[in-house]
Amino acid sequence: MNTDTFGLSQPDGLPDERWLQELANKFFTSPPVPMGAVEGIPASVAGSGISPSAVHQGNSVDLEDPMTSLPDPHFAGAGHVPASVAGSGRSPSADQMAGSVGSEAFSGVQRPTEQWPFSTDAAFYFISEKNAFVRSQPALPTHAALPAAPYDVNLVRKDFPILQQYVNGRPLVWLDNAATTQKPQPVIDRISHYYEQENSNIHRAAHELAARSTDAFEGARDKVRHFLNASSSNEIVFVRGATEAINLVAKSWGEQFLQSGDEIIVSHLEHHANIVPWQQLAGAKGLKLKVIPVDDEGQVLLDAYSRLLGPRTKLVSFTQVSNALGTITPASKIVEMAHAVGAKALVDGAQAVSHMPVDVRALDADWYVFSGHKVFGPTGIGVLYGKEDLLNETAPWQGGGNMIKDVTFEHTTYQQAPARFEAGTGNIADAIGLGAAIDYVTRIGMDLISQYEHYLLQYATRLLTDIPGLRLIGTAPDKAGVLSFVLDGYRTEEVGAALNQSGIAVRSGHHCAQPILRRFGVESSVRPSLALYNTCGDIDALIAVLHRLRTTRPRL
Repeated sequence: MNTDTFGLSQPDGLPDERWLQELANKFFTSPPVPMGAVEGIPASVAGSGISPSAVHQGNSVDLEDPMTSLPDPHFAGAGHVPASVAGSGRSPSADQMAGSVGSEAFSGVQRPTEQWPFSTDAAFYFISEKNAFVRSQPALPTHAALPAAPYDVNLVRKDFPILQQYVNGRPLVWLDNAATTQKPQPVIDRISHYYEQENSNIHRAAHELAARSTDAFEGARDKVRHFLNASSSNEIVFVRGATEAINLVAKSWGEQFLQSGDEIIVSHLEHHANIVPWQQLAGAKGLKLKVIPVDDEGQVLLDAYSRLLGPRTKLVSFTQVSNALGTITPASKIVEMAHAVGAKALVDGAQAVSHMPVDVRALDADWYVFSGHKVFGPTGIGVLYGKEDLLNETAPWQGGGNMIKDVTFEHTTYQQAPARFEAGTGNIADAIGLGAAIDYVTRIGMDLISQYEHYLLQYATRLLTDIPGLRLIGTAPDKAGVLSFVLDGYRTEEVGAALNQSGIAVRSGHHCAQPILRRFGVESSVRPSLALYNTCGDIDALIAVLHRLRTTRPRL
């Protein structure tokens, strides 16, 4: 039984050629066409937005024509790839495809019936086994277990109007997804519909618009519940974002239950939002803050973590995916070890929710937090998940309307969760927009998104490591789509500015994660980050600029 770089296993008895075809079908959506029918481009390339250099490890970017890739000898007769395919991530037939993700065009794509023109060489995937970022995935035991519809990045891209623009005369390449993700048309339309047809304050009013608004708002809460696999909608609290959610826990539960001498553990990977609130609380209450170290690849050291745990440990708060390095932490194990000493566990999922399925019951996290704008939803909305009993025993952190049962001048009785933490008029429209974003990614399938992005991560990693003088910051074996790096001879802001001149958006700076960058001896990095609408063509454009910079200013 063979296993590919996604961790998917070849069913016993299935011929190699058939297995490769099934793997191809997971991402390549156009039906086979005769060679030369689309300017000589094999259907597997023309329909997927993936450059031929993604298919075999012997190829790299053609620096004389940076919006293309070198031809792949394993595509017999393929010839050179037009820029319109390799450089843009769009297939020649993409403009003829109607509909958006979840529409008939997506769900009813005809599966190929002919053999794909792939080599059956063991090096079909371009990353060597020793360098592959291998994501653990459940094996596919039978042919019937394969997805019903493949992933067509071209249809996905059509749902994001902002991606259709030009920046500095070049097509926009959005590789700043760890900072914020772009919004699909269904999310934009849902927010507009709310303001056009439903706008009202929620709950208590006795008119039609209040009923519509309340139904939509509480419906969004239930969508979040399903998305996280929470036990009850009462465990979903709407907040402004992950930062506010962490502060809520610190200012409510932390103020109420932590005492002088108690210990809080965070990891070296944390965003400032998961450091500063605990520092403030520690300073105010005499608590001790401990830090889980990481190794030279950016992985948390569980042995060191076990030595930090003890009877005074009351809270472990850590990220599921590092925003600066992309490291995926062993979240379930970290939570389990915290619970073993009687501590609570908070998981920061801001960088996880757009890249992988999340199951808070499987994690057994006491709290889980994320921001809507990191998962294709609006800014200014986020979620605090908390176990229901824990939320109900925690005092509110803000007082006002909506969170009370009864108020007199002598005493106030609070609502149960989630209302006790949602004082005042909330961000109704954007909560509904977040619900639409969850609908969007759910229709595609988080497992499929995860696999596609992992493919892009492998592709980008291989090409980045081929650039002389470029150093990747964070090379853990298990990563999400974050690719921080520094380039010899250049300040990070110079690299970011050069990329911007070519229409490529990345983040350059400390990413609100100074401790982990300093752990690797740098103050800032350039951070391309991936999402479901990115293509190998986007990565080719990035790599071409970096090679040009390397040539312009040789390594010092």
